Amino acid sequence: MTTLSDPPQGGFRLSMLINDTRYRSYTFQFIALIALIVAFGYLGSNLIANLKAAGLNISYRFLGEPAGYDINQRLIEYTSQSSHMRAAVVGMLNTLLVAVVACFLATIIGVIVGVLRLSNNWIVNKLMGVYVEIFRNVPVLIWILIIMAVFVAVLPQPREFRGDDATASMFLDLFAFTGRGFYFPRPTFTAGWAAGSTGYLVIIGLLIASFFGARALAKSATVTQERTGERPKTWYFTLAIWLVPVLVACVVMGLTWELPALKGFNFKGGIYARNSYIALTFALSIYTAAFIAENVRAGILAISTGQTEAAASLGLRPGRIMNLVILPQALRVIIPPLISQYLNITKNSSLAIAVGYMDVTGTLGGITLNQTGRAIETVLLLMAFYLIISLSISAIMNVYNNSVKLKER
Repeated sequence: MTTLSDPPQGGFRLSMLINDTRYRSYTFQFIALIALIVAFGYLGSNLIANLKAAGLNISYRFLGEPAGYDINQRLIEYTSQSSHMRAAVVGMLNTLLVAVVACFLATIIGVIVGVLRLSNNWIVNKLMGVYVEIFRNVPVLIWILIIMAVFVAVLPQPREFRGDDATASMFLDLFAFTGRGFYFPRPTFTAGWAAGSTGYLVIIGLLIASFFGARALAKSATVTQERTGERPKTWYFTLAIWLVPVLVACVVMGLTWELPALKGFNFKGGIYARNSYIALTFALSIYTAAFIAENVRAGILAISTGQTEAAASLGLRPGRIMNLVILPQALRVIIPPLISQYLNITKNSSLAIAVGYMDVTGTLGGITLNQTGRAIETVLLLMAFYLIISLSISAIMNVYNNSVKLKER
């Protein structure tokens, strides 16, 4: 028995590609794909023809040649005789360092400011509103230059830490904050097999394993709660999962600390973070945090006030209501625009050259481009790098976004 809504029976006809709703969307998608391929093919062939006419060709052999320039801050070994490829890798790592730290700080600051913007305290509410309006309405490049100028003008120079008449001193005899940069204690490992970067890789691997272990423990507690109605206390096990493996590894590898000390005209030893890196990261963090704060505020306001009233009627305090009831539901509204803010931080890090921080734009897209004259090759590599990083951030955040979506039984 058939109904009027059933599709007509019979064989496939070409007219169905347009007239039949089952195939029409695929037809248009296929046409759009063909048009895109043709457009890129035309642009590519036009580029190759123009390069051939000018006696040029696309080649990446320059990546193996000596770079011939220094990089002021680096996470891996590098000298002026290293290749352009290694210089590009150093720049990429510097970009990732800024992006990761700035995303982390911007998220913390943005969440705090977004929650405080809804505070019943009039002064706190207005102060957070002023912060948001000031920072998001002034270009981020201006803030980078302002913060850099403040660091150079306000923070003491290393010479001010010297002698009995020193006007500045180290914080807790461990940290030095100067106009040239910040100095922190460096963890080192005395065990021979853990020398160099091996020890750090071991710690990172243990932290990743602890993350998955803590997630498995939380899921087990959730299953128990759904079965019995009571959630077992797991915080001490979670703390042990995070701390015990790392502490044991540090003892086995012989963890020691290399402290910064004033030697000559500057501090030596420890971890050195240039003022350009600190200014860039701090500026990107507080600038983007203003936008994240508005996303957080919108997410909280999207939750019905009945949720708050119901939680309050059960005797929960405001802080617990926010942490356990409001924010978990608001994440479904907050995360999609948050992804865009993370992408903005990553792309805005290319402004680093304004304060002399050598990121991938300053190395591969700056000095390397000028020295080799390979503009097309370097720009293509830059585009590929930022595209891969942006797509990776989007993929990771989309996975998390799907995990917090409302799941019906």
